Amino acid sequence: MISIQLPDGSRRDYPGPVTVEEVAASIGPGLAKAALGARVGSGAASRLVDTSHVIDRDEQLAIVTDKDADGLSLIRHSTAHLLAYAVKELFPDAQVTIGPVIENGFYYDFAYKRPFTPEDLAAIEAKMSELARKDEKITRRVLPRDEAVAHFNAMGEAYKAEIIGAIPADEDVSLYREGGFEDLCRGPHVPRTGKLRHFKLMKVAGAYWRGDHRNEMLQRIYGTAWATKEELQQYLHMLEEAEKRDHRKLGRELDLFHIDEVAPGVVFWHPRGWALWLAIERYMRDVYRDTGYQEVKGPQLLDKSLWEKTGHWQNYRENMFTTESEKHEYALKPMNCPGHVLIFKSHLRSYKELPIRYGEFGQCHRNEPSGALHGIMRIRGFTQDDGHVFCTEDQILDECVAYTAQLQRVYRDFGFGDIIYKVATRPESRVGADDLWDKAEYALQEALRRSGCEFVISPGDGAFYGPKIEYTLKDALGRPWQLGTMQVDFNTAERLGGDYVTETSGRAFPVMLHRAIVGSFERFIGILLEHHAGAMPAWLAPVQVSVLNIAESSAGYAREVAKTLQKQGLRAESDLRNEKITYKIREHSLQKVPYILVVGDKEKASGAVSVRARGNHDLGAMPVGDFIAKLAADIAQKA
Repeated sequence: MISIQLPDGSRRDYPGPVTVEEVAASIGPGLAKAALGARVGSGAASRLVDTSHVIDRDEQLAIVTDKDADGLSLIRHSTAHLLAYAVKELFPDAQVTIGPVIENGFYYDFAYKRPFTPEDLAAIEAKMSELARKDEKITRRVLPRDEAVAHFNAMGEAYKAEIIGAIPADEDVSLYREGGFEDLCRGPHVPRTGKLRHFKLMKVAGAYWRGDHRNEMLQRIYGTAWATKEELQQYLHMLEEAEKRDHRKLGRELDLFHIDEVAPGVVFWHPRGWALWLAIERYMRDVYRDTGYQEVKGPQLLDKSLWEKTGHWQNYRENMFTTESEKHEYALKPMNCPGHVLIFKSHLRSYKELPIRYGEFGQCHRNEPSGALHGIMRIRGFTQDDGHVFCTEDQILDECVAYTAQLQRVYRDFGFGDIIYKVATRPESRVGADDLWDKAEYALQEALRRSGCEFVISPGDGAFYGPKIEYTLKDALGRPWQLGTMQVDFNTAERLGGDYVTETSGRAFPVMLHRAIVGSFERFIGILLEHHAGAMPAWLAPVQVSVLNIAESSAGYAREVAKTLQKQGLRAESDLRNEKITYKIREHSLQKVPYILVVGDKEKASGAVSVRARGNHDLGAMPVGDFIAKLAADIAQKA
């Protein structure tokens, strides 16, 4: 007798071994039809299986449908194989390699004699739909390794044979067949191709075999797949919106910045872009001041001996920019932490001074691979709102509670809502005693509890020197961005000899808390641009007000109004060109300026301005002083 426990706690008994498909059918025909696979076992030991999987002992079982996250993963994994099936149908001499699930979709790499064209992509997608409509059964079989190698060699699939050849000789491998196509795969898969209906091929890109640039270049076809037509359409709509909001496109259109081939991975900030930067920097400087941080500034170029002490020279040198002078080797700093320790240890410290909080808008350089660079989101030269707190073990909790509160306020002011909290705990390879890790991990979790934050644990994902909290926010399109961090470090201060005098006149090393809220300014500005679609809130906008004259007779008054606004500390400009007012309004609207002031002879005579808010909202005429008060209120409220 086999006893199966279902997620609701109920049990079903069967006289002998039974397949997942049979269990689903015994529960009901609707579930049998909807079943894509199942999860057997409990907790971390559970595993995902096909509906054809045979259960031959008492087991916990959860049937997986397209409403489950596991179901969506099965759909995407199986659609990657449907893609390979279609390619082999259309291009029989193409060779298949690997095809994993990725975020929001899948890809599959192919070796073929010529590049796939957009027309090929359309044909492949059409063939996938045709094969899906055939509703062919997907079946699994197992072969000994050497037999599987011979099988794929006979088929001319050299890449598959190479993959299998790397598997230990005494292991068996599983193959999945649908129609005339058979592929190496651990599985599991959906039971039939008819379950795969809502997909779209996105693009073709190059990819080196096994990710090694010394190997041959393959063609990678990316696709997306969803459980329903509505979800697919929503995703494609989101991609269209994301393209409109692309920070690189907005950077050009709004004249904010550019990146030149003479300095790959480093940003040239234009006047308007730098105005946005300075607005963020001023705001973050106020956050430093209001939360007890002392602003410092460390040097860019530091001697090799320092990086040897921190371990970077041995472990990170290939990612550092180095130079030599007078027989000494130096490196541009990839991070600010060591410099802050040197400031801390520049004179004798007492326990009475702790916690000491340093903040720096520190410029760092990292030699990122050129292929990884992306606009201003991933660059080689960047500036961080970097802060370090030197404290005792007993002060960790209070510092983390205070930091979470300030981070929440900052994200709220920049227009972000929900935050996802994750605590990354001790890895296997680490420094520091277990009791220190216990205390630090407790402090981080308790800090989030006291802040009213729900969080998840990410076991083993902490740094070797201490655990951390990761703060992730979502933008207007629902995309997650991991930004803020709070990291506990037992190691760096000790490595660099930064100690303090204890209450008993002994010496001890402080705990070092690494914290950043916006992280890289450049990346944060890219995220802000995409979140707000370039229409920055008035307090952040590079140009807050444009003053436009209707005719030459009101040009002097427009100039005077702009100067009045500028004297109030507002970012205002005047447009006195001899152009039609409708043309000028449209042009400044496209620049996403929050307020456009139109002045003519009537406004000049009354000392007023006609106010248009972004989005073509006509607010009518008002005295200049009233408009200044309105904009000041917007700025103060971070509206």
